Parts: sequence; structure tokens; C-alpha cells
Amino acid sequence: MERPPLCIRELFRRHPQNPILTPDRWAYPVSAVFNPAAVPYNGGILLLVRCADWRGFSHLTTAWSPDGVGDWHVPDSPTLEASAEHGEGLWGLEDPRAVWLEEEGMYAVTYVSFSRGGPVVSLATTEDFRTFRRIGRVMPPEDKDAALLPRRFGGRYVLIHRPIVRGEAHIWMAFSPDLRHWGDHRVLIPARPGWWDGQRVGLGPPPIETPEGWLVIYHGVRQTVAGQLYRVGLALLDLEEPWHVLRRAPEWVMGPQERYEWEGDVPGVVFPTGALWNPEADELRVYYGAADRVIGLAYAHLTDILDYLRTCPRE
Repeated sequence: MERPPLCIRELFRRHPQNPILTPDRWAYPVSAVFNPAAVPYNGGILLLVRCADWRGFSHLTTAWSPDGVGDWHVPDSPTLEASAEHGEGLWGLEDPRAVWLEEEGMYAVTYVSFSRGGPVVSLATTEDFRTFRRIGRVMPPEDKDAALLPRRFGGRYVLIHRPIVRGEAHIWMAFSPDLRHWGDHRVLIPARPGWWDGQRVGLGPPPIETPEGWLVIYHGVRQTVAGQLYRVGLALLDLEEPWHVLRRAPEWVMGPQERYEWEGDVPGVVFPTGALWNPEADELRVYYGAADRVIGLAYAHLTDILDYLRTCPRE
């Protein structure tokens, strides 16, 4: 692969109150809170947060804030836990993503569930983040980092996910008529050997619909002598045929640099999982896990991101 010219720009800025959520602010004992889904809800922002307990297992709990930064309201018990009844045991639930399905009038929540077979993608739907209809496992192991697109294409739902196939970890796409049966699998965004995202890649937040295409924010991993580095990259998919990648940034746009991104259970990690766009303010918010222990918030102007992607190579 010929190396394209770099298009380096400072796109994201961290919120001055970072980290905005930490374990000591939780309503019950947890060892870490990180990797949240994010949706507008009841006039504020709702996060569905991965919480790790002191056994090392994870569950999901909501946190609501009027401004998405402070004054968080957290229930005193988990919202969604592993369930052997739905084949989602024995070792917890992780890394949710949430989208609003306009046609169905409900939210779809994808997450990773762990069982003896390994990590798999599971799916649930909800209208209020209190009561959930669990569809359960929708992909075989090993699979992670999944989110639905918020509308159907040709009558089919579209899922972006990250299976491990032949030891390779690329971002894939699959299609379904009913949210249960998936097929027509294809590689969407491959890892790039030798690059900053050469070891593996995985979807971050659900893709965001923009006038120029679906904005994909993803994480890429590079193995170094000091350990793994998790950084953030960008790509743009075609609006009507999202299985076509229009642009992909050659370099990372955000990486670990603050103390809370280096000191935690897994140092050197920024892991975006929730994003919200305010068109009136041209503001894109990205909620991310930092060092697998706390939650950070970063801002960008969407117009700046699209301007930047126009300078990046066509796929």
C-alpha cells in the first residue's frame, strides 16, 4: 500500500472537567466506569456505562445529566446484567452502543456478552432504558465493537462489527431482515499492517449521518514494546450505499496524552463509544473510555472534520 501524504490537524479538544465520570462518583461500589453509549434523553444526555465490579466482571448502568457534563444521576443498582437465560453469561456485559430506530420507535442497544465460547455481539431494544427486550446473541464468537445504522437499506438492517477471522481483526458489515438472522458479511475497514492501526481496528460510536456521508469514528491498535496503544481514526461511508468507504484518514486524530488516559487498568487507551452531533452548534461530542477506568469527553466541529476528510485519500 502506497503511503499517502499526511493530513495532520488538531480536530478534537478535551473537556476541561475531564474525566467527567469516575468510579468514586458512582451510586454503588464499582472499580471502573468506562466505554459508554450516549443518546439524547429527557432533555439531557443519557449514558449507558460499562461498569466493572471487584470480581473483574462488567455490567451496564445508566447515568443521566442535564448537560452531559456534570450533575450525573445514577441508579443504585445495575441496569443490565449478564443473563444465562439469554445465553449472555457467565462473565458479564461490555461496551454498549445505542441508536434510535425511527421506523420502529425504539432504541437498539448492541453490546458484548461473554460466555464459555468467548465474546459475542448481543442485541437488545428499549424505549426507556429501564425495560429491555433481549434478542440475545446475534453473532458467533469472537466478535466485538458492534453498532447498527439507524435506518434500513433495501429493507435490511445494517450492523457494523469486528469479528476475529483467521486471526485478523478488521471492521466488517452484515445485513439482516429481522435483527436476528445476519448474512452477506463483508470487510468494511481493514487493519493496515505497519500503520498506527495495524494490529486491529474496531468501530467506535454508531456512524453519524452527515450531508457528505456516514462519519465513522473508530479505534485502532498498535503493538509497541511498552504495550498496546489505542488511538482514534476517521472514515466516511457513502450515504446510500454505506458498504462503500469514501475516505479514510491516514493518521490518528486523537491518542492518549492526559494522565487519566495513561493511569488506569489498561494504560494508553482512548476508546470512543458514544457520539452526539448538535447541528445548530456544529458541535460533535465524543464520549470515550480512558485507560479502561474513567470516562472522558472530547469536542470537535463537524465541519472541520468533514473539511479534513476531504483532504484525505479516496478509498
